[in-house]
Amino acid sequence: MIAHRPDNPLIVQSDRTLLLEVSHPAFEDVRDELARFAELVKSPEHIHTYRITPLSLWNASASGVTCAEITATLERWSKYPVPQNLIQEIQDHGTRYGKLRLVNKDGRLALEMDDRGLFYELENQRSLQSLLAEPYPDLRGIYLQSGMRGEVKLQLIRLGHPVQDMAGFKPGDPLAFELRPRLAGSGKRFGLRPYQQAAVDVFHAGGGPEGGAGVLVLPCGAGKTVIAIGCMARLQTRTLVLTTNVTAVKQWKQELLDKTTLRDEDIGLYTGDSKEICPVTIATYQILTYRKTKGAPFEHFKIFEAANWGLVIHDEVHMLPAPVFRAVAELQAKRRLGLTATLVREDGKEEDVFSLIGPKRVDVPWKTLEASGFIATAHCLEIRVPLPPDERMEYAVAEQRQRFRIASENSLKMKVMDELLAGHPDQSILVIGQYLEQLRIIGERLGAPVLTGQTPEREREELYRQFKAGELKVLIVSKVANFAIDLPDASVAIQMSGTFGSRQEEAQRLGRILRPKGVRNISYFYSLISRDTTEQEFARNRQLFLTEQGYSYLIESRYLDEAGRLSEPVVWPKLLEDTAT
Repeated sequence: MIAHRPDNPLIVQSDRTLLLEVSHPAFEDVRDELARFAELVKSPEHIHTYRITPLSLWNASASGVTCAEITATLERWSKYPVPQNLIQEIQDHGTRYGKLRLVNKDGRLALEMDDRGLFYELENQRSLQSLLAEPYPDLRGIYLQSGMRGEVKLQLIRLGHPVQDMAGFKPGDPLAFELRPRLAGSGKRFGLRPYQQAAVDVFHAGGGPEGGAGVLVLPCGAGKTVIAIGCMARLQTRTLVLTTNVTAVKQWKQELLDKTTLRDEDIGLYTGDSKEICPVTIATYQILTYRKTKGAPFEHFKIFEAANWGLVIHDEVHMLPAPVFRAVAELQAKRRLGLTATLVREDGKEEDVFSLIGPKRVDVPWKTLEASGFIATAHCLEIRVPLPPDERMEYAVAEQRQRFRIASENSLKMKVMDELLAGHPDQSILVIGQYLEQLRIIGERLGAPVLTGQTPEREREELYRQFKAGELKVLIVSKVANFAIDLPDASVAIQMSGTFGSRQEEAQRLGRILRPKGVRNISYFYSLISRDTTEQEFARNRQLFLTEQGYSYLIESRYLDEAGRLSEPVVWPKLLEDTAT
């Protein structure tokens, strides 16, 4: 056990939390070591908090990090002796990955283990009895019932037993193509950035039995689509891409045509309007989960068997709907790539992603890419706006759910929005909201177009084109723009209202403005909140995501004077002045 070393930067606590001093000279080295086996909980200015969990330890084991290495790292950098109970927890959970190995034996799938006690434990689990077949004669393994590869892994991780899947994958039909050295659309040079190439290499893992299944976690604007295209180019196989909406489907196709030698006829779109099955097929989660009635079958799951796919890409994997999880459970013989900016799921099913898509293979922090200039530096400001007296009275007597909407549609937010727009006269601005009536009023006030889920696809694409070309400086968008929308020139986002306390939404909305901006690589994210309301309470949860990612989150409180006039801003002008210099 180590003695007290007060000059070290790390405090290791018995509740599995780790506190790391940002100002310490060794901060970056320690941060990189902790990222291998602990989850970053929050990263504000001075102390970053990590947590060691069973899932983080299983992800570490899947990446080849041993329990001895984890313990050695903690002991090397800790100020105080590492708690004995934590060392034991690391040993207990960190060694579980690999105790159960899924293999292909004699043409059948089987679970192998070295511990006969573990065999008896599994054999007596009621949730596994319909999934397992006969055991090996020496009781060191047990065969699976046909088609149960995914379901067995899902049930076992819920029992605290992660499975090391070494059964390999079917190669799928071949598909030959190359990455272009120059973009087809602009002629600009194209190549994967170092961290993008590293992500492709980690996912592929040299073509070994554990390569080809996993999740890549990178911030919005970091080029997750480019990494996926790199994985496709490495594997050279038929590919099914699943994403969040029709706009994303079309943007995936455009990216593939722009950056690869794939032809238009090689890429099919499977949506409500089109049902093309091609060597590369791009579909939405919505079409896959469509059924005529609640008890009816999912009509479009047949797409999974429609071709001999060698790779299935799950875009925004944190949004994977539960029914698609069930379909993925049956796709375990195919390589699977998950892409996301955050593995936080509001339903808490991160373990299901681990089992059915694969372990987390890459997790690049937002602030790391920002420091390298690969994404913009974001300044986040929450502006707390008072409710006018008449709306405050309406709020006071309303039901709880209605209160949130009244607060979200606070009419004084319009005046603050006007101030913010005037402060960014030459920049491309997104005004984002939750409620369509609010967005309609904003559109009339600004004389700007409003893009919602009801906007026809052709009109939507024309608005995106105008915005990206700089012909349109302000675009008003509903939650339809939360996911997988390519708006590379947006440098300011004004959030007028949001979905309660959704951290996912906050991450995606911030991501709309993070793509690099050239010489002055700065973006602004404003969130307008009604002060002293339920909206302010929910906003705390949303802003927590940003502070966890290391963003300084400033707060500006505005007030009404006795004459009912809104107070002048103080923090916001200083923010603009500081970033301008």
